[in-house]
Amino acid sequence: MNAKKKPALKILAIIPARAGSKRLKAKNRLPLGHKPLISWTIQAAKRVKGIRHILVSTNCPKIARIAAEPGVLVPWLRPNLLAGDRATSATVALHALKWYESNYGSVDGVLLLQPTSPFRTAKNISNAIRIFRKNQKKPVIGVTPAGTHPLQFLKMKRKSLRPFFEEGGLRKRHQDLETVYRINGAIYLVSGEHLKKTYSFFGAKNQPCHLKNEIEAIDIDTPFDYKIAQLLTNTKKTK
Repeated sequence: MNAKKKPALKILAIIPARAGSKRLKAKNRLPLGHKPLISWTIQAAKRVKGIRHILVSTNCPKIARIAAEPGVLVPWLRPNLLAGDRATSATVALHALKWYESNYGSVDGVLLLQPTSPFRTAKNISNAIRIFRKNQKKPVIGVTPAGTHPLQFLKMKRKSLRPFFEEGGLRKRHQDLETVYRINGAIYLVSGEHLKKTYSFFGAKNQPCHLKNEIEAIDIDTPFDYKIAQLLTNTKKTK
């Protein structure tokens, strides 16, 4: 006798895309390839079967017009209180979640997809949802192996360089140190209840969603990051 198939999770994907950006002006709608930056994330999310709805949270009418395509919710312009530098991703997501649940009902998972990670794929997102389900809805975080080990960090003290940590990592080869990971910003997935309770995308037992391909893990935050992304797109190293 076949085991009963588990019902599909209700996943709400939220794409936060405010207008203000100090280091890279209007970054969320900058052209990359033949489309605005935000469109890369929208199109990847639309290819993921496990996502119930995609909601774009923005305070910018221009971004709202770009995002207003079939299958994407752009129900309002984000209030100014949630559009400044001090607004966190969690408070922005909670604002969107509250509106969504009052109109469409509760969700199992809240998936945050930042538009500054244009090369994260539908396969990456689907894998995050699979990990989320398998691990009883524990928070899932997109990570990538770190290029520099923390034990090899330095600090300036009395005009000279000193180890940031005292464990002696500077005396070891990088390959002899334990593998460490950095958060790449491409994927965050938590339950709606966890987000409401903790105001955070992190928990006690975060589950990794590995993006081992360095291109997929690129996060555009500065003019230099943007130039690298343009070069990768123009040389056809990305899909």
